[in-house]
Amino acid sequence: MIQKRAIRVVATSARLLAGTVIAVACVAGVIAAVALPWPGAASEPAQVDVTPTAGDTTLVCTGDFRAVGRNSLDAAQQMPAGTPDLTVDSNGSREDSVLAAPELSDTDGPQRFVGSAEQGGAALVAAAESIAFTSEDISGLAGAACREARTESWLVGGSVETGTNDLIILANPGDVTATATLTVFGLAETSTTSLVPAGTQLSVPLSSVAIGAEDPVVRVTAAGAPLRASLQSSLIRTLDPSGIDLQDSAGAPNTHLAFAGVQVLAQSKDTPLTVLRLMATDQETQARVLVRSEGEVVQTLTVPLGAGAPTEVSFDDLEPGTYSVDIDADAPVVSAIRQMTRAGSGSDFSWMTPAPDIRGEVLIAVPAGPAPRIHLVNSAGTDATVSLAPASGDAEAQEITVPAGSDVVVDVDPDTVYSLASDEPIHAAVMLSGTDALAGWPVWPGAAAQEPITVYP
Repeated sequence: MIQKRAIRVVATSARLLAGTVIAVACVAGVIAAVALPWPGAASEPAQVDVTPTAGDTTLVCTGDFRAVGRNSLDAAQQMPAGTPDLTVDSNGSREDSVLAAPELSDTDGPQRFVGSAEQGGAALVAAAESIAFTSEDISGLAGAACREARTESWLVGGSVETGTNDLIILANPGDVTATATLTVFGLAETSTTSLVPAGTQLSVPLSSVAIGAEDPVVRVTAAGAPLRASLQSSLIRTLDPSGIDLQDSAGAPNTHLAFAGVQVLAQSKDTPLTVLRLMATDQETQARVLVRSEGEVVQTLTVPLGAGAPTEVSFDDLEPGTYSVDIDADAPVVSAIRQMTRAGSGSDFSWMTPAPDIRGEVLIAVPAGPAPRIHLVNSAGTDATVSLAPASGDAEAQEITVPAGSDVVVDVDPDTVYSLASDEPIHAAVMLSGTDALAGWPVWPGAAAQEPITVYP
């Protein structure tokens, strides 16, 4: 019995040893197979670049300038002070209509333009308006481009100081009611909401939502339908009217902002005439500011910014001329630049917002106004070739070379829409200026143009 059991133990041990050897050999074989290249066929996934069909373009204007305080029995009542001159053109069919303005009696509301894409191309539509006053309570020049509605807008400008009558203008070109949330950044962050019915333009006094804010910044968010938000400003110093403005909303917060068309018309030792307002939206950061004239850096600033805390700095000792401004920060910021014709009563002012990159073809509407010009700024490292011609008629296009890192100012005709095409990304702005008359705004790319996307079938 003992001998048989020993034989069984030896046999079992032999089988375990053999199994262990076989297992080790299999593992070594797998490792070697993984390490060696395997024959086989590899293929890239199918893909194709597709440009989405261009959609319609809807632009909304500001409409009648609103006068506040003309009714001694109702200081808050708004009256239409005047209807702006309008310049509009498109590259295809266009539907024109008018929004309701229930706060203004006996007047039409702002214009709405819908351009339809044809034959697969983008619907290019451009419109701009301007208005000038020399009345007892309003004086100056105001102008702005008609723009598309958005779900988020930033208004970086305006004031609630004594003598100011600033209005947040909200227009809903859509078919359903929109809920606007106005978040004001200043001494404290506050929010209010307003309902804007479909096809209607309403206003909210800045002083009603930004009480105590010295340098207010307002974020407008829209739910239900996008809104076109703008800021109408007017100023009275003592008893003298001292400027008006129509300021469009700035672009989304970004770590890099570029300005074109910053105008300096005079110098003052006592009053800052060119002032930069900026704010970090999410976290504290430092903004590095470069002011350029004809490609040369003429002023540099480093501005510390707290999150949600608007800050103003002035550009001192700038000679009269046209400037570009670049802002770089490590966190997203929003900004705008206030310009003045001179110090004192009877002057005029204008807020300029950042200019986005434009490339390819855009339409630029230049409304009626003094000394109209277009400022072209090339921040890239290579020269840009720009073609500029009236959108209607047979006039030959100007071929303009904008040197790398520099800029060009082009004289244009009032009440004319131009077609601009560039082979490199550039920034551009429309400028109007005269004696105590100042207005300007950036050129935006067409909203309907779509970039190609990669599709994997």
